[in-house]
Amino acid sequence: MLKHDSNEKGGRALSLATIAGHEVHVDDEGFMTEYDEWSEDLGKTLASNIGIEMTDDHWNAIRFLREDYKSEGVTATLRRVTNTGGIPTKQLFQLFPKKPAKKMAYIAGLPKPVGCV
Repeated sequence: MLKHDSNEKGGRALSLATIAGHEVHVDDEGFMTEYDEWSEDLGKTLASNIGIEMTDDHWNAIRFLREDYKSEGVTATLRRVTNTGGIPTKQLFQLFPKKPAKKMAYIAGLPKPVGCV
């Protein structure tokens, strides 16, 4: 990821980054900040950046997260993905080891969920 430009938005530093040949807006932790800049090809690259090879099960979780964000305006927590998305927590930890909510948000091109460290 190559950072080009930065500014402040809501107290958070925003930067322009180039990922897989696409310029995207990211926060100071590398999470994308503009919903419409994301694509599945970009998601594949983001997943690869953190050592995840996407399968249909991965995509089901990512698509749920993006649709939920579009309707709710916030990135779903792990509990919401399990309860509303119907994906068991154990499966999420298998698909996205150690920090599934954070990793799913990163791959989905969404802000880090509230409460994630």
